[in-house]
Amino acid sequence: MPYYFAYGSNMNPARMRSRGLLFDEALAGQLSGFALCFNKRAHDRPGRSYANIRYQRDGVVEGVLYRLSHADEIRKMDPFEGTPVFYSRERMPVLTARGVIAAWVYVANPAMREEGLWPTRAYLEHLLAGREFLSEAYWQALAAVPAHHD
Repeated sequence: MPYYFAYGSNMNPARMRSRGLLFDEALAGQLSGFALCFNKRAHDRPGRSYANIRYQRDGVVEGVLYRLSHADEIRKMDPFEGTPVFYSRERMPVLTARGVIAAWVYVANPAMREEGLWPTRAYLEHLLAGREFLSEAYWQALAAVPAHHD
């Protein structure tokens, strides 16, 4: 079965269902060798950002690994992620309690990256909604991310 690893607002399973993504299961996952950052410039919210990942040798990004109902299901996410313009979709190994599983992961394209931006509080709340899939320390770190209240 195909898998999709969400580290941003799609960690909220309710958001995924509202977007029409059909998945059979959601599990905790970790992407080693990366760190979460908020450097993807929001095309629809000037001065704001969305989640992204960047290489970091000793880093770990926690998130939600969705087991998709069928292989074509991932294509439903491309318009929401702005693929291929805003994000590229790549296959990466995600560590789970069941072992390593290859999954689709979205990574912001270099032209869409900008440092020094913050997400909105409403956007960040979607990440925090994935709490049951995250370690307490990771969730606390997310809760402490600076955010705009608009």
